[in-house]
Amino acid sequence: MEVETCATLQREEWEVLESIFPDCVSSASGNGMKKLEIPVELGDPRPVLVTDDLSAAAAGFAREPAQPLSLSLASLPPVLLELILPATYPLYTAPFIASIHATSSWVSHSLLQQKLLAMWQPGETVLYNWVEWIRSAEFLNDIDLVSSQEGRDVITIPHSAPHLLSPLLTAHDQRSQSSKFNQTSYTCSVCFDARKGSRCLQLLCGHVFCRECLEDGWKLYIAEGDVQHVGCLDPQCVKDGREANEEEVRRVVTDEEVRRWKWLREKRILDQDPTITHCPMALCQKPVAKPPVAVGNEETGWERLRTCDSCGYCFCAFCRRTWHGSLTDCPIPVAEKFVLQYMELPEEAPEKIVLEKGYGKKNIARLVAKYREDQANRSWLDESTMACPRCGVHVEKSMGCNHMICAKCKQHFCYRCGSKLSASDPYTHFSARGHGNCYGQLFDFDRAEDEWQPMAGFEEM
Repeated sequence: MEVETCATLQREEWEVLESIFPDCVSSASGNGMKKLEIPVELGDPRPVLVTDDLSAAAAGFAREPAQPLSLSLASLPPVLLELILPATYPLYTAPFIASIHATSSWVSHSLLQQKLLAMWQPGETVLYNWVEWIRSAEFLNDIDLVSSQEGRDVITIPHSAPHLLSPLLTAHDQRSQSSKFNQTSYTCSVCFDARKGSRCLQLLCGHVFCRECLEDGWKLYIAEGDVQHVGCLDPQCVKDGREANEEEVRRVVTDEEVRRWKWLREKRILDQDPTITHCPMALCQKPVAKPPVAVGNEETGWERLRTCDSCGYCFCAFCRRTWHGSLTDCPIPVAEKFVLQYMELPEEAPEKIVLEKGYGKKNIARLVAKYREDQANRSWLDESTMACPRCGVHVEKSMGCNHMICAKCKQHFCYRCGSKLSASDPYTHFSARGHGNCYGQLFDFDRAEDEWQPMAGFEEM
């Protein structure tokens, strides 16, 4: 009678385990052996310290202890139990543990087995308590693997080879998190569709989007050269300018688009440096940085020398021609000086210049036209735009306030005076005294334009 009661209790307990932890239990084999594969879940990532266990070293082998390795893990490899339930369990006999093994051997088997057997009390089932005790990682405290360091609980795992165990623990945690993510449903904040994690991508900032939305958006931005928007699509991340890294981009777009994305990022960095000059060779066109100029040589002409690291071509940064030496006048300043002299002469002077200097009328006319065009452009830029104080790009304001953000380098500046502004609090420049004529001038108003004017056809009769 008692044997039948034990058999009923065993069957009910196993059915409960199969319903609550279907991934942890396996059906009994012909010899009555039952198996439990229990994952160890830490919840949020916790600090794990893998230390060198010198006691596990071979006898007579002396060596220096290895340095502890610090990890941050959300799960640990599972514990495998093979057990046999005696006919008199749970009334009189404890379960018989045929074998116990922790994947990657990260925990002591003998100590864990002693703790498990000590949890059984006559007349009570214990398998559910075993699974929950291991799954919740509560057993780590009971076997003294958790210690308090600097005000936080740290899991300390002693091992004979920390440098071998650490990558195994990290790899398992990554697989576990990936599997959990793939099986969970998420709502994409772009299309608002609920998708399985296997069809989504979680960015480093924590936001999750479906792959279709990321692919459509990022491919469009890369094709249009808007590399700064290849990143998280969440409004707050867009405001903060959070961009994707190379690993995230490779998981969404093709290899050809990745190469274009990397080229666009490099080009953006080069464009923000006004000292960068591109090699004038048609088959090269590589960016050439300005070399450091020795003190005392700033005005000797050597500051115009550029040497391309790709093709070795030496050229002048002013005229883009082969390097003509520091003592030879650059053709551009000479031509500009000549045009200035020509424009100050009376109209009959060109014939004299042609005879004395050997210049042709067409060349003179071309140089003068180019000079006048450059002067007109410079005059318009000075009167109608303000240059970014960081990268030098000119900005024209058509409407709005005087707080500007450069579209090229993201520098905040004042449109009135050109001063750099703090990105965290740019409006202090306009609201605090001591900033010259910019105090209280966040907006510029033209009183003549702002005055009310009657609409045509509605004048007072």
